Amino acid sequence: MSGPQPVRQRDPRLDFFRGLGMFIIYIAHLPNNSWTLWIPARFGFSDATEIFVFCSGMASAIAFGAVFEMRGWMMGTARILYRMWQVYWAHVLQFLVIAAGLVAIQQSGYLEECCGLTENYVTKLNLWHFFNKTPDTLPGLLTLTYVPNYFDILPMYIVILALIPVMMAAHRFAGRGAVFALMTVFWLAATFDIISFPAEPWSQREWFFNPLGWQLVFFTGFAFMRGWIPAPPVNRGLMLAAVVLVLITIPLAWFRVYREFEMLSEIRLALRPFWTKTDFGIFRYIHFLALAYLAWIAVGAKGRYLVTDNAWGSVVRVIQKVGQQSLAVFLASLVIAQAAGILRDMVWGRGNPLIVFLANAGGFAALIAVAYAVGWFKGQPWKRKPVGEASLKEARYLGKQPAE
Repeated sequence: MSGPQPVRQRDPRLDFFRGLGMFIIYIAHLPNNSWTLWIPARFGFSDATEIFVFCSGMASAIAFGAVFEMRGWMMGTARILYRMWQVYWAHVLQFLVIAAGLVAIQQSGYLEECCGLTENYVTKLNLWHFFNKTPDTLPGLLTLTYVPNYFDILPMYIVILALIPVMMAAHRFAGRGAVFALMTVFWLAATFDIISFPAEPWSQREWFFNPLGWQLVFFTGFAFMRGWIPAPPVNRGLMLAAVVLVLITIPLAWFRVYREFEMLSEIRLALRPFWTKTDFGIFRYIHFLALAYLAWIAVGAKGRYLVTDNAWGSVVRVIQKVGQQSLAVFLASLVIAQAAGILRDMVWGRGNPLIVFLANAGGFAALIAVAYAVGWFKGQPWKRKPVGEASLKEARYLGKQPAE
């Protein structure tokens, strides 16, 4: 195709909710963080992981769906393989950076000498296996058969990405019904433990996130963005049903409630197969869809309540910037969370609310800085045509303008 191509408009809702998910994920990964008592996971079966995976499905439909349509299945699959390659090495590098940083701090003895801290941060993340069983863990790291729980989201994402060509082929040859059938079959295979993924070579522990279970929410977002599922209607009946569903799950999810009543604890335990996180229990799916429906209505048609010129609009744009660079921000957030936790313990300790606020707010600021820095580099500013004094300097360098 010749001529300029139309610029694809980003959906403000997608970037906004991805950005919110990144901040919540940071809170959840900051060690010994009291703010985790107030994240969505404490009040319902679903949490920020569902936001991340659902929005990733929507973003994948935008980023990769057009390649399948315009260039065919083979080129679309090649694009997916390239993305899987990127995410794979991002996972490996992230693990090595965090593991190397923690063991270097631990081995230095500085924390105990300067601050009297005897806590073993390597053990806290259960990474001691990597150093004590290196002949098993190093090949396992590269083959994704050694996946500590702190590093479990990206391996899940890699496997789900591999399913995109399968779903696109199913839709091409048999329609959306075949896609939904495959989604159900994969989810059932995870739910009944027919297919699982080993997390370490020396035990029966599985990946904390079974990709075949979690693909259900990913491809729900994918299908919405591809138009395979129509947007739900906005009516009071559905809104009321969603609100009721969210509210009735709180006593079964919020520990401050169910721990006070033995009957609720027993009910929660009995329902465990339906809200388990590893295989993506069906109650998580239903709860998330209810929340997503309410959030979708709250931001208005096409996200009109997010596109404003007031102070709220400025906050939204910052959150959207974080959402636009979600992979880079996620990678950085796990590193920043560990660094912030150690710095807090070294200098101030954990109990002071002001220190807790600074650890969280400082982490947010770091994530925002990462998002803007990555966006700047992706824009390749060195390729832009210089203006003003910079343009004159370039002309002199190229010999097009004599120096005065």
